[in-house]
Amino acid sequence: MKKVLLGGAFALAAAAMHAGTASAALNERIASADLADLSLEQLTSIKVMSASRREETLIGAPASIFVITQEDIRRSGATSIPEALRIAPNLQVARADTNQYAISARGSNNVLANKLLVLIDGRTVYTPLFSGVFWESQDLVLADIERIEVISGPAGTLWGANAVNGVINIITLPASRTQGTYAYGGAGNLERGAALRHGGAFGDDGHFRVYAKYFDRDGRMTQAGASVGDDSRMLGGGGRLDWGPSGSRFTLQGDAYRGEVDRSPEREYSGQNLLGRWTHILAGGSTVRAQAYYDRTTRRHENLFKEELRTFDLDLQHAWQPIASHQLVWGGGYRNSRDQVQNSSAQAFIPPDRDLAWTNVFAQDEITLTPALQLTLGAKAEHNPYTGTEWLPSARLAWQADPSRLVWLALSRAVRAPSRVERDLFIPGAPPFALVASPVFEAEVANVAELGFRMQATQSVSFSATLFWQDYPNLRSIGLAGTSGSFRNDIEMQVRGLEAWGSWRATPTWRLSGGFVAQDIDRNVKAGAIDLGGINTIGNDPERWGQIRSNWSPRSDIDVDAAVRYVGALQTVVPAYTAVDLRLAWRPVRHIELSLTAQNAANRDYYEWQTRVVMERSAFFRVAWMP
Repeated sequence: MKKVLLGGAFALAAAAMHAGTASAALNERIASADLADLSLEQLTSIKVMSASRREETLIGAPASIFVITQEDIRRSGATSIPEALRIAPNLQVARADTNQYAISARGSNNVLANKLLVLIDGRTVYTPLFSGVFWESQDLVLADIERIEVISGPAGTLWGANAVNGVINIITLPASRTQGTYAYGGAGNLERGAALRHGGAFGDDGHFRVYAKYFDRDGRMTQAGASVGDDSRMLGGGGRLDWGPSGSRFTLQGDAYRGEVDRSPEREYSGQNLLGRWTHILAGGSTVRAQAYYDRTTRRHENLFKEELRTFDLDLQHAWQPIASHQLVWGGGYRNSRDQVQNSSAQAFIPPDRDLAWTNVFAQDEITLTPALQLTLGAKAEHNPYTGTEWLPSARLAWQADPSRLVWLALSRAVRAPSRVERDLFIPGAPPFALVASPVFEAEVANVAELGFRMQATQSVSFSATLFWQDYPNLRSIGLAGTSGSFRNDIEMQVRGLEAWGSWRATPTWRLSGGFVAQDIDRNVKAGAIDLGGINTIGNDPERWGQIRSNWSPRSDIDVDAAVRYVGALQTVVPAYTAVDLRLAWRPVRHIELSLTAQNAANRDYYEWQTRVVMERSAFFRVAWMP
């Protein structure tokens, strides 16, 4: 019974903490178009940067990377970033209630998922409380997003700890491409929202944009018919400035927001951030980039905790070609977070206040062995405040016989550094404790092997597939410390699987795309160790999921879009389900688009997470003014 209570205590507390808690060289058409609309020559020129921290062609990036374009987002009808992420077939996205999502790749999914790194224009969206993301507070004008690069698999060599199962890199449009006025207003049976953005020019080479956005969402019902009561609303705004000659560009951008969730316990959150970036091209063509940002967030979870987090982050990198056969990227960074928590009788972080600092240096060299064969070697040394220096090496071998095909092999080591949950959390908030903080909890390690293939078979057909094997020798468990539970590293996990996706331009006006993931997950407690319920909190994952999307434009002013998503049964509680989303859009005149989006059109009784919150049928009508 104590095993069940301790495991349940942590699961409830963790859930309560959250639940209660491109390039300038490309022309305008290439930068803004749907990838499937481009010719083969244009497609092989599309740039991504998440796989190597420098621009490279999508077809030549040796990683399992899927790009969500602006056109994909618009035609999905999504009103939030998590809903837009459903487009990526290599992500599992599960909605836990009106505001919370469980989002991960290759297993370990949870509303407190801690092995997926998320960046917005280079700013890491991260809380040191549990090493993850509060998705309800991440909001942008979706029309300002240029693309979202989704890497499944480790990227710790370049992006550091927590980039274990993948990276979500959200990249917004430069201010020069958001000129004029964009606005929309929309309403439906579960949500209402509006946004206004205006862009203009200043000086000889400067551009700016400012925006404001608001949404109001209704609470949902559980499968048992009880109201969750998690009605929510959020108001945000911000802006961006870009200026300077082409060889020395400056960016200054920031956001501010405030939101609340009515669910008992009530949640309130707010934040402000300011980011500056300088990109300079040196003589000889090498590039230096310096970036710094300040981020302040405040969260109050009624009867649980209140947190104020202030973060300063500095990042420097240099990309250059010392000799013809080497492409080198190297750099380093520093982050400092001041985390202040007001505790409650339910839980306590002891000490309540922490000054946390991370430093890193990294280097990655892409070596041309033959015209078709490239070897990429890299390593990062990252120092965290709990376990000291962690080493994150990787090796990638890529064979590209011609510009339309790539075969690659990768070996990587990634880590998830400890968070305040493992090192500082006590449950309840005063003795006697059922769960005590662990001074010996180690970084969780992942050793990963991948074999990938990417092909642009014809101008209208593209395909990507990756086989992966991920071994986790020391995941979080709950052991005994005296008579209380405490975190240990006594769980082993192996994940083996295949992820694949493709696109087919069937006719000039009709595109079909889709993908699937099949994975096998084995979790075991180490021989001789005792786990008091931690294995149930690692993640809740299906063995398979997939989707098919259809985008049809019978006329230049009409879009008809559909998506069918299938998710297999989760390991705990949630049965398999199929969801259908539909969208119809009409542009009666040049600047106006009218659209109607129906979500969950074919099934009103399913739920996506163990919260058993029903995903109701919903409709959302939007009127947009586009420059």
